[in-house]
Amino acid sequence: MYGLGILSGMVVTLKNFFRKPFTVSYPEQRLPQHPRFRGEEFTWYEERCTGCASCAKFCPLGIIRIVTHPGGTTPAEGDSYAIDVFDIDIARCMFCGLCVEACPYDALFMGSGFEEAKYRRRDLVISVERLRAAEKRPSTWYRPQLEGQAYDPRRDGSLPWQKAGREPWPYHLPQRPQAEGEKTTGEGTP
Repeated sequence: MYGLGILSGMVVTLKNFFRKPFTVSYPEQRLPQHPRFRGEEFTWYEERCTGCASCAKFCPLGIIRIVTHPGGTTPAEGDSYAIDVFDIDIARCMFCGLCVEACPYDALFMGSGFEEAKYRRRDLVISVERLRAAEKRPSTWYRPQLEGQAYDPRRDGSLPWQKAGREPWPYHLPQRPQAEGEKTTGEGTP
């Protein structure tokens, strides 16, 4: 009986020995990554950000720290704030994406990178300088318009802020006068 148990174990071993491996030797080989992957980085478009701090308010862990001061250029027209500090502590982040959903101006996106390991916890805080200098490769998570454009953050290059929003930005375009009897589409343009 003792020999039969070892023999049946060796049969299982030999059967798996000649099977093709299904593991990947990372980082030499990489599996394809889905465009909706939410990584350990954030993409921030400063041109779109007004400093309203909605992302910080809706973060359940309170890991986003924003310090602003009035921009001062056109306060009567609802000018945006000048951003002094915009820190995200990814050591405590659970990558839920509530901050991205809460941003009314589409300034904050989940990123697509995942190689953020550091030796010290304080190095896991993403500062405003790093957010400004980072390559803009937003994840298509929670952004169906990016999927509609077939954008892939790993394959395609940086995405400019004009193409990253949930909706087109026709608000800055001059409005043509409406002809009599013409209906509007409800987006400010006839």
